[in-house]
Amino acid sequence: NSRINISCLLPASWHFSISPVGCPRVLNTTLRQVLVIGVLAAAVSLLYYSVVVIRNKYGRAYRDRRFHRYLARVTDTEATDTNNPNLNYGIVVDCGSSGSRIFVYCWPRHNGNPHDLLDIKQMRDKDRKPVVMKIKPGISEFASSPEKVSDYISPLLSFAAEHVPRAKHKETPLYILCTAGMRILPESQQKAILEDLLTDIPVHFDFLFSDSHAEVISGKQEGVYAWIGINFVLGRFEHTDDEDEAVVEVHVPGSENKESIFRKRTVGILDMGGVSTQIAYEVPKTVSFASSQQEEVAKNLLAEFNLGCDAHQTEHVYRVYVATFLGFGGNAARQRYEESLFASATFRNRLLGKQIGVTSDSPYLDPCLPLDAQDEIKQNGQKMYLRGTGDFNLCREIIQPFMNKTNETQTSLNGVYQPAVHFQNSEFYGFSEFYYCTEDVLRMGGDYDAAKFIKAAKDYCATKWSILRERFDRGLYASHADLHRLKYQCFKSAWMYEVFHSGFSFPVSYSNLKTALQVYDKEVQWTLGAILYRTRFLPLRDIQQENFRGSHSHWRSFSFVYNHYLFFVCFLIVLLSILLYLLRLRRIHRRMLRSASSPSLWMEEGLPPQKIPGAL
Repeated sequence: NSRINISCLLPASWHFSISPVGCPRVLNTTLRQVLVIGVLAAAVSLLYYSVVVIRNKYGRAYRDRRFHRYLARVTDTEATDTNNPNLNYGIVVDCGSSGSRIFVYCWPRHNGNPHDLLDIKQMRDKDRKPVVMKIKPGISEFASSPEKVSDYISPLLSFAAEHVPRAKHKETPLYILCTAGMRILPESQQKAILEDLLTDIPVHFDFLFSDSHAEVISGKQEGVYAWIGINFVLGRFEHTDDEDEAVVEVHVPGSENKESIFRKRTVGILDMGGVSTQIAYEVPKTVSFASSQQEEVAKNLLAEFNLGCDAHQTEHVYRVYVATFLGFGGNAARQRYEESLFASATFRNRLLGKQIGVTSDSPYLDPCLPLDAQDEIKQNGQKMYLRGTGDFNLCREIIQPFMNKTNETQTSLNGVYQPAVHFQNSEFYGFSEFYYCTEDVLRMGGDYDAAKFIKAAKDYCATKWSILRERFDRGLYASHADLHRLKYQCFKSAWMYEVFHSGFSFPVSYSNLKTALQVYDKEVQWTLGAILYRTRFLPLRDIQQENFRGSHSHWRSFSFVYNHYLFFVCFLIVLLSILLYLLRLRRIHRRMLRSASSPSLWMEEGLPPQKIPGAL
């Protein structure tokens, strides 16, 4: 007789053998082997399915969620669920020169990965509108009466308090950050204003508000926050294994002896307002200096910071160059240009005994105004009349000296130090005037092409003013374009072009500039970067709390998928245990039947035959 012997690495009582005697004929030895092997194969297949198929399914879904995470952050217009207890809040007040605005942000609980930043987005009210409020005038107007500042800002804080759930007030950080208007005040007046805020606000509001939460930030800090906000919205701080993603080699600051790392390429920003122009971009590699003086200047222009929650981890350490140029904004540049025209015309009139520009009949010919456009400027109570010739190239030539370039290497506007830009592997976004100049009348916003832009600008400047007015009346330009834009578009186009290519030394072949007013149809404020930077350590706090919640708390950090792995392993063990138990019972039952039908077996052992009730 054949017998199947099965031995497991289990207690001795689990060692057994299966005899074919008494089994149905159809279940011979070979079929029983097939049955056992089939059950084992089914269990293994089930386990394989849980490990491979489910992992691929959920892993792909997880990657898809990460891929769409940033688009969702800025396109999600749903009202914020204030009933969600896992939602956190933060408040930033932007105290500018003309007014103050309050922004309320929110974010879900951190996902537990120390490599990820908080998923912060702007809070929306029940009408799905961003929770933002603005008041006038600017906070600097209270320089002579600082005791009134807390009353001035109270409506903003009351507005935020109405939207943030009351139970969350004590854990909601409040930051009051003052910019341009406050910077020009004497330090004593700045201190008096901040003291009033720090003294009175905690009395009336329960927000998390400490001494470091109210300050006057520098132009450098503001530029860094703007850079952080743009790159966060674009998802450039996430690590990626996607081969299609643009990456850069980075020499992490403070770790010169370590190997360089590769991470997502960040974008630089160019922002030309009415008064100033600002540039900010990452400097991925260690910089060198032409002189010790240049190195000293560079210290004030290079910012090194860690966006990660762990100061010991360097993967989120960034080195960013930020420079602000007062007087290089579009309106300020036009004013400087007009002052130069007035001085030049006055000197020539005195020298040659002429009256050019003194009357409208003999206007000064301005190449930076559209053809036949008329304008007038006032200086020291005197009036000067202008008429445009629309000569774009001559306009560029005249304004080039206003760049104040020097012969020193690695310098830009005003001779200020500028580290080299890797033009072949970089990307920039141009905001404000960079967008208005390309889009409002030229309708070329988006991807910047220098050759197409300069052709369109030349054609515009050379077009008669009467034709431009007719096009304006027919609504052929952007809805927010006005007559002021039409008149000074020629000058501002030339100014933008020269600042970008001559001032910042971008080649005319550079093709990675995108001019934009918004990102994903949303205006990205520097306050987003501020709240990101100032809450960067919160994820570490959440992670540490999670680690100390009990001896079994670490199981909760496993995802839904990995809990299924454990379930199927247990299922397999239980299935095999039941199978072995049934086989053992079957063997015992057959042994009892055999002993009842063969009494001679008992004789061989020297024992009397035993009576078994019910034996045949």
